[in-house]
Amino acid sequence: MQIQAATDQAFVAGAKLVIEDRQPIDITLASDAHGAFVWGVLDRLLDEPCLSFRTVTASGFGGMEAAVLAYGLALGGRRGARTALTNFWRRVSHASMSAVATGNPLRSILEQSIDIAELCKNSCQLKLNILAWNARTDTVTIFSGDQLSIDAILAGATVPFLFPAVEINGDPYWGEGEFSAVPPVLSIEAGRWLIVSGKPCMTPCAAHRLAANAANYASVHTIFDSHHRTSAALFTRPWTDWGELTDMRDRGRQRAEDWLLADHPTSNESSVVDSKNRYV
Repeated sequence: MQIQAATDQAFVAGAKLVIEDRQPIDITLASDAHGAFVWGVLDRLLDEPCLSFRTVTASGFGGMEAAVLAYGLALGGRRGARTALTNFWRRVSHASMSAVATGNPLRSILEQSIDIAELCKNSCQLKLNILAWNARTDTVTIFSGDQLSIDAILAGATVPFLFPAVEINGDPYWGEGEFSAVPPVLSIEAGRWLIVSGKPCMTPCAAHRLAANAANYASVHTIFDSHHRTSAALFTRPWTDWGELTDMRDRGRQRAEDWLLADHPTSNESSVVDSKNRYV
């Protein structure tokens, strides 16, 4: 796939952003976040040249979007990433119309959307971490660097029991694991940790895990979809309408803009599960 590079420009010219210039940001895409909502969040963040994307850790269908994001950035910068995500979702919409007849079309979509060799290069500017669960041991594995593969990304996006597990090195893997099992990516330098999730309910285990790791960041925030719909339904319906997808994308863009314009604390003085750090 060819992506043309272009100059980065902020989408909202009249609003004053509170994010510091070149602020490093680590993103976690939880498995319960609806894919098109995630698309909108990423699309809006890509508008801002003041943000420095450092890592993206993803589980579920978000792993495919994370891979497309990293690939687009590698080939064409921010504009290239936005174009790559749009093209990816057009393929999803088209493929979903015949999903009943063709089975799981995710492999074909992914192979058309990225070059996995590009993501495995040490020069890839965005570190990509894909999470998948071992179906035999029920343990989480993080695939990154030269461990990344089409199979690993597909495994993370595979809905348990709805589609067969993906075999990697002799073990079966799939996605959709418990959010509390998703580990943060520890950073050497301070930055912001942004979590994109499907709904604002969190188990005590997940809340405790997030709070325990918040000290590694200047601040930790979560963006939730106020119209949560489980991502597992994506390919179980007869079609995915393009207009419906773009509506979800626009809702994600708006939530991301709310986060960008909010008065974030300069230090992580409050619990990461405090409602003031949520954007729904």
